[in-house]
Amino acid sequence: MIRKHQTLLNAANFLLDVALIFIAYLLAVWVRLGILAKAPFNMMELLEPHYLLAALAYACALGIVYVMLRLYGSFRFSHGWQEMMTLAVANGIGSLAIGSVLFLFRVTDFSRLVIALFYLFSTGFVIGKRVILRAILEHYRSLGYNYRTLLVVGASEHACAYMRHVQENPQYGYKLLGYIASVPSQTTKETYLGNYEEFHKRIATRTVDQVVFSMRRTETDELGAMIAACGRYGAKASVIPDYNDFIPAVPTVETAGDLKLINVRSTPDKGPIWAFVKRTMDVCGSAVGLVLASPIMLITAIAVKRCDGGPAIFAQERVGKNGSRFKMYKFRSMYMDAEERLAELQKYNQVDGPAFKMTNDPRITPVGKFIRKTSIDELPQLVNILKGDMSIVGPRPPLPREVDQYNDWDWGRLAVKPGLTCYWQISGRSDVSFDEWMRLDLKYVEEQGFFTDLKILFKTVVVVLRGDGAY
Repeated sequence: MIRKHQTLLNAANFLLDVALIFIAYLLAVWVRLGILAKAPFNMMELLEPHYLLAALAYACALGIVYVMLRLYGSFRFSHGWQEMMTLAVANGIGSLAIGSVLFLFRVTDFSRLVIALFYLFSTGFVIGKRVILRAILEHYRSLGYNYRTLLVVGASEHACAYMRHVQENPQYGYKLLGYIASVPSQTTKETYLGNYEEFHKRIATRTVDQVVFSMRRTETDELGAMIAACGRYGAKASVIPDYNDFIPAVPTVETAGDLKLINVRSTPDKGPIWAFVKRTMDVCGSAVGLVLASPIMLITAIAVKRCDGGPAIFAQERVGKNGSRFKMYKFRSMYMDAEERLAELQKYNQVDGPAFKMTNDPRITPVGKFIRKTSIDELPQLVNILKGDMSIVGPRPPLPREVDQYNDWDWGRLAVKPGLTCYWQISGRSDVSFDEWMRLDLKYVEEQGFFTDLKILFKTVVVVLRGDGAY
């Protein structure tokens, strides 16, 4: 069990951050005055009181900011890049605040270069330390050390999925004791510890670090009493609600008196700044893409034209943001009578839902097979992006006949501009089921942002080069 050591680990982590920030400031001063200034500078001068006090003040101030941002604790399920971004932003705000105070009040000699170097060194040090610490902890957790004992209450679909996820990822450092439920589940092989009446006996032994509740909505009468028991015996209590699939990646909570409101659906508008950044990325990216891809597009157009004499570009009506319609451009990869032959091929459809996909579609031309495999057929959509109908990253634009079969849940993917690539493209493309496709698109609607788009673009390049799921 690690519970009794967590406070000590948090304190050590905090003190190490403060020490690294302290060293970062002194190093910034030394680089500025001793190296870049090309003037004699004795490192012993760094031990003068005004340098030491400034370094200590900076270190303590940023350490307090880290505490306020809750950067100390057990984050076994959190992503390292999120922590790094938080640290980088916190250091940036802290460095600007420190520089402003020094400039306004002239507390000590003010140097913008020292502040800039301090930001780079302090951010690099604390991020590097946390990367190393994460790697060390995950290694030892995988070996069975530094673990938390875990008890699951409930046998719902989410409970079984959670237990399976924990067992498949030993680096999280959880020792699953088993699960408590009204009856044993047939979908998990984990240890059944009895019905809900056994809960208080188990938690009272004080050998449980964390309890995860994932009960069916008809079984939650005793949930409040169970959570209270967790508080009494010092176990962390977490809940996977029955409506888990409706909760966004970053949920928000509002209060109305004593009531807590979990916002599970809200407008996907991320504000004017993100809209400006997104459009700038689209215009610059599509313009550069058209210039670089123009030789490939010219060769492709000639090849498509020579294949069967039909037009090289295929303009098809698609549905865009909020249900608006536009003409989407592609290099034609099918024979001219493809639409007329669709009805007779519906029985060979390999995906569920309103979409149509099949391996070795007889409507695809020889040239079409190649340009689909390499995604060259999508290049004319750079014109759609430049016009503003589409974005570089976003859910793929559906056909009107597909949208006619959407339910209210599926319609959520139309809340943003369609794009060239999204989570669907980097998760298997045609090999992904329709329901999973919709889930991935809704995930993007919730998570859209600068770094999300960059991540998707990078992974898209890898997927396209491998040709995964393309037919």
